[in-house]
Amino acid sequence: MSVMRQIGSASGFALQHDWLLERILHEGMRQAATVAFAILWLWALWPKRWRSRDALPTRERLTVAGLVVLSLVAVNLIKNASLTSCPWDWRAFGGTADPVAHWRLGVPDGGPGRCFPGGHASSGFAFFAICLPWLMPPQSAGQRRQAIGLRWLAAVLLAGFVAGAVQTLRGAHPPSHTLWTLLICAGVSITGWRALHT
Repeated sequence: MSVMRQIGSASGFALQHDWLLERILHEGMRQAATVAFAILWLWALWPKRWRSRDALPTRERLTVAGLVVLSLVAVNLIKNASLTSCPWDWRAFGGTADPVAHWRLGVPDGGPGRCFPGGHASSGFAFFAICLPWLMPPQSAGQRRQAIGLRWLAAVLLAGFVAGAVQTLRGAHPPSHTLWTLLICAGVSITGWRALHT
């Protein structure tokens, strides 16, 4: 709430419909994530005969792509069941909702809900699994260069935090929604990776 009070006022959020934030960084990033998702599946399904000798095995590629899907599904399922409303729906900013802590499941806040966790941040964080083949290689993989995994991790974190910050500035999500999205996506990815590769 303290962060949102710095950005909004009783009349709402001045940047809610800002052209750069709404059209370029919100809609544009969503479209870029869709393209990245399609490229990820092309990479996962790329025929083995056309790959270099040191390329990741098909099983690992498909695991990464599948975990991205599971991360997106997890965020959307939680979001659709959530009774938490967006800051622009909170009474303090001209709406009808009173903020309720995220962990008070089943307690309505008086608004439309379906705002927790941050869906837009998941367009970056859902790709968390892409760093795992290098940061948590299967036992049979031998040593892989961690630098590749760290670069992917940095890119995923940057994309997710930028997407989350955009929505915070627009009044759609407090920063905690972005952090919970990261936790959910990382949790799904790491748990799924370990279950399939250890």
